[in-house]
Amino acid sequence: MDAFYASVELLRYPELRGQPVVIGGGSAHAPELMADGSHRYARLRNYAGRGVVTTSTYEARALGVFSGMGLMKVAQLAPDAILLPTDFNSYRHYSRLFKTAVTSITPNIEDRGIDEIYIDLNEHDGAIDVLAQAIKDAVHAATGLSCSIGVAPNKLLAKICSDLEKPDGLTILSAADIPLRIWPLSVKKINGIGPKAAQKLATLGIYTIEELAACDPAVLQENFGRVYSAWLTRVAYGIDERQVATRSEPKSISREATFERDLHARRDRNELTGLFTRLCERVADDLQRKDYSGRTIGIKLRYADFSTVTRDLTLPEATDNAGVIRQAAGECLRRVPLDKRLRLLGVRITSLCKKGEETPAPVAQGELFGA
Repeated sequence: MDAFYASVELLRYPELRGQPVVIGGGSAHAPELMADGSHRYARLRNYAGRGVVTTSTYEARALGVFSGMGLMKVAQLAPDAILLPTDFNSYRHYSRLFKTAVTSITPNIEDRGIDEIYIDLNEHDGAIDVLAQAIKDAVHAATGLSCSIGVAPNKLLAKICSDLEKPDGLTILSAADIPLRIWPLSVKKINGIGPKAAQKLATLGIYTIEELAACDPAVLQENFGRVYSAWLTRVAYGIDERQVATRSEPKSISREATFERDLHARRDRNELTGLFTRLCERVADDLQRKDYSGRTIGIKLRYADFSTVTRDLTLPEATDNAGVIRQAAGECLRRVPLDKRLRLLGVRITSLCKKGEETPAPVAQGELFGA
């Protein structure tokens, strides 16, 4: 999906089309409805806090604003950009709509998150370009949003192709097109080559996929090890043996929050306790929505000095109950020092199974901060 979260927001606020818009604020940055029916929007120049960019419109990206950047930093790049709060309930709603639209045409999909899927077309006999356009049309009819599709011999190349003609793109690539269409691209375009690997490749004079393909495998092995270097050589030639996994099982479900200011366990007890409860409730909601329960409850704390601690507790029975999750997470919380100010709090659940395999036992809630 194209700039998915931002595009969903533009359905709600169509007057913002063509403007630099950044998604990532909190509820305090919600547009204010004026008496004449118009909206007053928050601007990045007035932002103060530790939030990060969730996504941005293409107009904001042209100003250097990308996902994961701190909002205080991007306020310097694009002070006049409009800031909107995230609304994950809406994003999940539109995610379900677009995936339902796709499966109505071809059911063999691999879910890769809220805004991306792989589709296995090996059993399709008709013209691929016609089918791909039909998928695009179905998604637009169901959501009002555009998507970009890359059609290629494997998942590696399809992922790259889906980004080549955004937004609203359709790229079809054969193996014979790799030297012309793929090799000139930066190695960073390959999913699996992160910033550190790209930087190390640059020290070897390797910036493009073509230069990676031409590199002596022995040089790659000397610098990256046997397994990763062999993978680098394969992907440079567009080789990817992974199949489309039409069913996958989540390994964990988590929720976390980074605070606008550092909070203290005692002085900010009420605020932290309320936030802690909401995080547990959201984890429980996610479990119930996905029809899962879990046995191992964990917490993550990040202190003001950026040090991080985690603690886990495994229950005798799997649960999707918010009270049980909160009680177990509270037990974990009592095992970490709370003498320093906090900047992040997270709750997670692992050891997942399909809901109903084990019955959760309700546990009473209690105050957890301010001991």
